[in-house]
Amino acid sequence: MKISQKPFGVLYTGQEVSLYTLEAGDLSLSISTFGGTWVSLVVPSRSGRRDDVLLGYPDLHGYLYNTPYIGATIGRFGNRIANGRFTLDGQDYPLFKNDGDHSLHGGRKGFDRIVWQAETYEDKDGVFLRLTLESPHGDEGYPGNLRAEVTYGLTGSNELRADYRATVDRPCPINLTNHSYFNLAGEGNGNILGHEARLYAPLFVELGPSRIPTGRLCTVKDTPFDFTHFKPVGRDIAGAGGYDHCFAVEGSPGTLRPCGEIREPVSGRSMKVFTTQPGLQFYTGNFLAGTPGKPGSIYYKHAGLCLETQHFPDSPNQPSFPDTVFGPEKPYHEKSLFSFAW
Repeated sequence: MKISQKPFGVLYTGQEVSLYTLEAGDLSLSISTFGGTWVSLVVPSRSGRRDDVLLGYPDLHGYLYNTPYIGATIGRFGNRIANGRFTLDGQDYPLFKNDGDHSLHGGRKGFDRIVWQAETYEDKDGVFLRLTLESPHGDEGYPGNLRAEVTYGLTGSNELRADYRATVDRPCPINLTNHSYFNLAGEGNGNILGHEARLYAPLFVELGPSRIPTGRLCTVKDTPFDFTHFKPVGRDIAGAGGYDHCFAVEGSPGTLRPCGEIREPVSGRSMKVFTTQPGLQFYTGNFLAGTPGKPGSIYYKHAGLCLETQHFPDSPNQPSFPDTVFGPEKPYHEKSLFSFAW
C-alpha cells in the first residue's frame, strides 16, 4: 500500500492544488483537492492490461471549466432543487439557478469548485484521503455554518470506500455524492452502451418537465427502467430518452447494501456498488458532446456512466421523500463502496 502527493496546479487566487495517489491491492486512485475530484482510477483487465476507467481531463485547467461535473464531489445538495428554492421552518430560501429555472449540484459555486483541506492516513484495511471544508451560513443560499468531511480510500480487497459526513449548526438540506463517469473498457475507449447493468431497485423517481420529480415512485416492471436483471445499457435507452434518473434502492436506508452492478464483457472488468443512501442516480452521459478529455480522448454522448449514491432529487420540496434536513442534533453520515473484479 502506498500514498503519494504532487502539485496539480495553482488557482488565479494563488491557492495551490494537490493531487494525491492511493495504491492498494491492484488499484490506483488519484484525487485532486480541487473539488475533491476523482481524477483517475487504474484497474486491471482480465488479460492483465491496466487502464484508467474514469473520464477526466489532462490537467487542472480542464477541471476549472468542468460543466459535466466529471469526478467531482458534490454539495451542499446533489441533483436538482425545483425553482431554485425551498422552505424550511416557515422561511423561504432562494438558491442560485444554474439549470434553467432550477438549482443543480449546489449552485454556482458548489463543493466541486472549492479546494478542500487534505490529510492522509493508513490502517490495517487500506490507504485513505480525508478531505474537509467549511461552508459558511448563507453559502449559495443555504442556512447554517457547515463542516463537511469526506474520506476516500482503497483497500487491499480492491474496494474503493467513500465516507460522507457533515455537521451544521442549524437545520439545512444536505445531499453529498461523487459524480465520477466510468467506462470499464477504459476511458476514451468507445461508449458504455455495451456495458451490462443491474440495479437493485424495483422503483424509480418519476420525472416531469426539466427532470424535476413529480413526487411519485413508479415500478420499473415492464418499462425501460427495469435493470433488476443484467441487460446492456443501450438495449432500452431510446425508450427512456437516455438515463438520468434516480432509482429507489431496495432494503433499509442507513444500512450498507448493494445498489448497482456494472460489467464490461470484453475487458472482463466489473464494479459492484453498495450504499447506505436511499437512492442511486443512474446517468449515461447524455449531455457529453465532444468534451475534450484526457490526452487523445474526446467524450461524446454515452462515453461514460455515473452511479451517484444519494438522496432523491428535490427532496426539500417533496414531503413524501426521505428527509434530507440535518442539523445540530442530527449530523449527516452516509457511506458508499465500489468493489472491483476482472
